[in-house]
Amino acid sequence: MWFKNLQVYRFTKPFELTPEELGEQLEQYAFKPCGSQDLSQYGWVPPLGHHGTEFVHAAGGYIMLCAKKQDKVLPASVVNEQVAEKALAIQTQEGRSVGRKERMNLKEEITFELLPKAFARSSLQFAYIAPKEGLLVVNSASSKKAEELISTLRESIGSVPVIPVTANNIPQHAMTSWLKTGHAPKNFEFGHECELKDPTDEGGVIRCKHQDLTSTEINNHIKAGMYVSKLGLSFSGGIEFVVDDALAIKRLTFDDIIQEKANQVDAHDAAEQFDVDFSIMTLELAALISAVIEIFGGENQDAVKAA
Repeated sequence: MWFKNLQVYRFTKPFELTPEELGEQLEQYAFKPCGSQDLSQYGWVPPLGHHGTEFVHAAGGYIMLCAKKQDKVLPASVVNEQVAEKALAIQTQEGRSVGRKERMNLKEEITFELLPKAFARSSLQFAYIAPKEGLLVVNSASSKKAEELISTLRESIGSVPVIPVTANNIPQHAMTSWLKTGHAPKNFEFGHECELKDPTDEGGVIRCKHQDLTSTEINNHIKAGMYVSKLGLSFSGGIEFVVDDALAIKRLTFDDIIQEKANQVDAHDAAEQFDVDFSIMTLELAALISAVIEIFGGENQDAVKAA
């Protein structure tokens, strides 16, 4: 349950549903497994999995929700192979070539035939709402997957007025300046990885891992005109992560001290342990998100007002 990636969104209007009201609405859009002819299904499941029945989990003023996606695994190579075999059989038996439109029809027929036999692959997408902070935080490295969850949430409750959090300072400018001067922002230290991009049309990219980010070599690339698009940082609160030029926070790792806070509580079952983990995690992430926004010059309020 501990989040590994953060896509952070700002509510442009207060979120006013209670956990009970939200849970009731999400239940109407509960996940249903793929039927024989479904390529994909998406819906809500209890965040506690088989340890709970509620469609939200609330603790400390935060509301956790979880979406489940199921996709049928039908490799394109398998479909294309059967299309080729059928097209060859038609050509041999009828003495004619198979055109593009007929091939497309064959592909649809074969997909229809194979779908009931295809394996189903499932994944969970967690997110939490922070009503007091006015934030929606999705545990995803992909903005596309986060938007999929938001779209389903919007369908479920009618309105989700959110926009991605943006800062007053341009992220790549700020990160480039930090590395150029060799000084990390207050309460942060440099990690050991970064991504440098060439602003020219060629768009060269240099990815550095397990490196001293203040080294002469990296600084020379910056002096040559490259800018920082991703940067590894360590927060004094005990969290290491990578932030990119869209303010997405990725590859989170929590210090042992934070994990020990959760282990010190004598939870009687999995549900209680989930509650403890969720409470500690959200408090730690609240401090991190606030600090990250601050080092990029604070949040761009004009973007919020314009939404």
